[in-house]
Amino acid sequence: MRLVVFDLDHTLLSGDSDVLWCEFLLARGLLDRASFAARNAEVESGYREGRITPQVFCEFYLSTLAGRSRAQLDPLREIFMRECITQRIAPSARELVQAHRKAGELLVLSTATNRYLTDLTADELGFEHVIATEPEELEGVFTGRSHGILNMREGKPLRLRDWLDSVRLPADLLEGATFYSDSINDLPLLQMVLDPVAVDPDARLLDHARAQDWRVLRLQR
Repeated sequence: MRLVVFDLDHTLLSGDSDVLWCEFLLARGLLDRASFAARNAEVESGYREGRITPQVFCEFYLSTLAGRSRAQLDPLREIFMRECITQRIAPSARELVQAHRKAGELLVLSTATNRYLTDLTADELGFEHVIATEPEELEGVFTGRSHGILNMREGKPLRLRDWLDSVRLPADLLEGATFYSDSINDLPLLQMVLDPVAVDPDARLLDHARAQDWRVLRLQR
């Protein structure tokens, strides 16, 4: 069995789920543009460039769910998926996933995006196994905080190892795995696998990939 792991944002998805969600809420007047929009852009660029911590990144975007239940958010999430996400999954990304699926490999989607926003995208791409940042819920309401280890940076290999253990698969599957990612933030996991692939990488990851002679993949988007 061969393990193949995919990042989501800017890898399979042409965009960032959290940022798109914020823009979606802003357009509907559900977030205050004056106070939120600039901070949204700052957090996105800061995380991609490694200037802010995973905890800061996580708490900022999870704050958009805070105080609401799934029943309140589900209709919005359906519209968001239909209007903002589906068309940002390029045919080339779908074909990449499908090629590995046809090869009989074990596919896992591993994303820093919280699970609530990720689940519908994972379904759209046909992923059975998803590792994501877990949003905390108390009495059916999102708190705006996370639960457990964040699935970001050093957290990605930790969460993947925990997942392998939970489904009773050998940890050495990770050593022979392929991992597709666009971001220098995923370097901890990229360095652990046999076949790291930089997908439309950011500048820092591109430099690192070239230095290490890693594969660089450009998707038609």
